[in-house]
Amino acid sequence: MVKVGVVGVGAVGAATVLSLIERGGMCREIVLVDLDSRRAAGVAADMRYATPLAPTVEVRAGGYDDLAGAAVVIITAGLNEKSGGATDRSDPEGRRRLIGANAEIYAGIVPRVVAAAPEAVLMVVTDPPDPLAVLTRRLAGHDRVFSTGTLIDSLRFRVHLADRLKVRPRDVQAMVVGEHGTSEVLLWSSASAGGTPVLDLLARCGEPVDLIRREIEDDIRFANITIIEGTGASQYGIGVVSALLVEAVLRDERAVLPVAAYYPPYETTLSLVSVLGAGGVQQMFEPAMSEDERAGLERSVVALREAAERALAVLPDGA
Repeated sequence: MVKVGVVGVGAVGAATVLSLIERGGMCREIVLVDLDSRRAAGVAADMRYATPLAPTVEVRAGGYDDLAGAAVVIITAGLNEKSGGATDRSDPEGRRRLIGANAEIYAGIVPRVVAAAPEAVLMVVTDPPDPLAVLTRRLAGHDRVFSTGTLIDSLRFRVHLADRLKVRPRDVQAMVVGEHGTSEVLLWSSASAGGTPVLDLLARCGEPVDLIRREIEDDIRFANITIIEGTGASQYGIGVVSALLVEAVLRDERAVLPVAAYYPPYETTLSLVSVLGAGGVQQMFEPAMSEDERAGLERSVVALREAAERALAVLPDGA
């Protein structure tokens, strides 16, 4: 029986569990672990009442020991941008402002997850996911670690382009690479709809393309803040993304997605073209980029390396 663990059942964790149930059939048991055991029990009870309408799945609350045998453990615990004071659009740090607090939380969680489920693939969802994935990889002592990376940003890119072009988002191909954060790089040069470059299509919209680009980039970079201002938490989109990624791992889909894993050439964790399947990210490639996009990616790498060092600073010397 395939088991999936979710550590942290706040807004994102709960949305992820619901998406796992709705996608159906990929796992038979979902174990919820939270610092607040009453919350975990309450969310599990609430979700269980939906299970008669889905393929057979058991949802239950538990402790770290109950993660034994889990194929994938999703970690969503930690402060979000609102609770961590990272909702200032003018702050170039963005989500990276959460590193200190969330790295401390991860330092307490990951060893317990690994002790209980040493063979599990670990998926990092908490912001900022890329430096926290670096810390998780170090604490776990293996490479079966990846973060949700820029998949949600890439989906947002497709949605905003589709709005401008007045087409279905599924018919737009567009990718964001680098950091899931303020230094992320939107690959305008390769974005297309029906095989036609979106920059050519946008030129027909009657507005200056540079203005459209700036507006779309701002919409994507600050999407979380916009959502938080309205609802208090960005949860549903990332919940669906997390469930899709778990499915790709459990079914060994070898799906090509912009998720983040450690990439030796850059000596850090970032999103590129990643092949996701059994064991996590199996391969990574650098997509075609313009000179400006390449320079942007290099800046993002610098920011991510510095952020990773800050995350690793929670470890004892030499750990």
